[in-house]
Amino acid sequence: MLQWAVTFLVIALIAGFLGFGGVAAVSVEMAKIVFLIFLVLFLVAAVMAALRGKAPKL
Repeated sequence: MLQWAVTFLVIALIAGFLGFGGVAAVSVEMAKIVFLIFLVLFLVAAVMAALRGKAPKL
């Protein structure tokens, strides 16, 4: 999921450089949303693993 966030960020940077403001704005927003979802899922997994007494797998 983190890979999708990075992909949308790269698309936004390229679109912004080429002058496609609308595409860049949408890509930035999607990258933010995907990153936040990734962050929440990671934190939930880390808490659940801590409660079970296991270290999170990287």
